Amino acid sequence: MKQFNVFVEDRVGELARVTEGLAQNAINIRGLATDRHGPRPAVKVVTDDEASTRKALKKAGFEFEESEVVLVDLIDRPGEIAKASRRMAKAGLNIDSVFIIGKQNTPASMAIVASDPVKAKMLFG
Repeated sequence: MKQFNVFVEDRVGELARVTEGLAQNAINIRGLATDRHGPRPAVKVVTDDEASTRKALKKAGFEFEESEVVLVDLIDRPGEIAKASRRMAKAGLNIDSVFIIGKQNTPASMAIVASDPVKAKMLFG
């Protein structure tokens, strides 16, 4: 699974522009976050259809990069994120990006971009 880091301008309406571009192509967003780290803001998106996402973003003229995402299934209770994070730390893996995919009272997943995605997948696979 991929996380798309879509680079946008620092102006009103950019999140709407990214999400509308995906919606117009019938792409369902599974996870979404924004980031103002670095010189340009970014919208981080995880979808169910990487090929269509890539095509839609290119068609809309967005600059983006892709990162491999490891999905870690979580039980909806306190401490589960801490447990997964500690497991990554003990394995010597740096977490570059993370956000939760899910909603209240349902199983959720933690989407992790790690320094070594192959090792992270083996850790949780």
